[in-house]
Amino acid sequence: MIQRNIQNSIRRAMSDTPVVLLNGARQTGKTTLVQELASASGSRYFTLDDAATLGLAAGDPSGFIRNLTGPVVVDEIQKAPELFPAIKLAVDRDRRPGRFLLTGSANVMTLPRLSESLAGRMEIIPLFPFSAGELDVHPESFVQRLFDGTIGKAKPVRSKDDLALRLVRGGYPEAIQRTDSERRSAWFASYISTILQRDVRDLARVDGLHALPNLLKLLAARTSGLLNLADVGRDAGLPHTTMTRYLALLETVFLVYRLPAWSPNLGKRLVKAAKLHMVDTGLACHLTGTDASRLRDDRTLLGQMLETFVVGELRKQLSWTNPQTTLYHFRTAAGSEVDAVLEKPDGSVAGVEVKASDTVGTSDFAALKELREQLGKRFITGVVLYTGDNLIPFGDKLWLVPLPVLWAP
Repeated sequence: MIQRNIQNSIRRAMSDTPVVLLNGARQTGKTTLVQELASASGSRYFTLDDAATLGLAAGDPSGFIRNLTGPVVVDEIQKAPELFPAIKLAVDRDRRPGRFLLTGSANVMTLPRLSESLAGRMEIIPLFPFSAGELDVHPESFVQRLFDGTIGKAKPVRSKDDLALRLVRGGYPEAIQRTDSERRSAWFASYISTILQRDVRDLARVDGLHALPNLLKLLAARTSGLLNLADVGRDAGLPHTTMTRYLALLETVFLVYRLPAWSPNLGKRLVKAAKLHMVDTGLACHLTGTDASRLRDDRTLLGQMLETFVVGELRKQLSWTNPQTTLYHFRTAAGSEVDAVLEKPDGSVAGVEVKASDTVGTSDFAALKELREQLGKRFITGVVLYTGDNLIPFGDKLWLVPLPVLWAP
């Protein structure tokens, strides 16, 4: 079994918080992980994927929770949001830490009754598909090195996989087990169908969502690009209000996410265009009909998928190392970009630019230099990740870094 780097974060949260929610997409390993934790702690385990259990929980949520003694795990909590007020009452009577470990396959912060029910009583921990380091069986140190100034001491790992194969495979546990590309594609097709036909419809509580499969393909083709809702809506044949609603649903079930723009002016962050990313490059490659051979031949497409891969890896690493650090993207007035800007609560910032190239020039550092000038002492490190082999200093606080350093220990 592959060790999940988030495990220690879950244990720490359960040591001082009454309710801990492990939130993430279906088939990312939530059930396996909480069953392992339940076994180790002696907690009782319930899954709302079981029709009988779901019927009891939804029919009498107060009675269901009241009859639970000791620490418990409730899997797929989004299926019965009626449980949240009942959990609140139970916690208000007994605030011992670690009473409830929940999992959800939809972003429960968008579900009714939660925000007012468990505010201040629950810690939410995201779980993503496997990270590159988890697949290579070691914890990553990249984010830590960005902020402690030791990126120049990092040593690239020898990649076990061809880069293109790593991207088309993605990080879902079931997908990585399928070495045959056709069988992996079949799994992705079934996975998408299940989420769109069951989970999204359950959340929306309406039919008529037939445009979602095509919309998801259009979004996959735009992964790592600036999000223009009007353009996507026009290509999908959807009015703006419907497009906005459908995108929110796809975000709720963790298929896509928006990366907001960074600006020194907090107000401008709200109006600048976000970038759109698929949650997993394997999923993006499947939806766009991209195989490893095509990625090797098309450097533009490789760059697009590689940016989504790097931003996704940073999200994963932040979840267990610096969960309060926020990810953004940065775009200069001249159009130069920093693909990922990491900002800590104290205002310190690191920047990461991605280049699908073995050679990099001074111009590739332009946006990082502008970011450094705007921030002054708040700027800690700027990195250009590339597909070459050498780690090279490129000026004050700037480094050219081989891509495998991203998942090096």
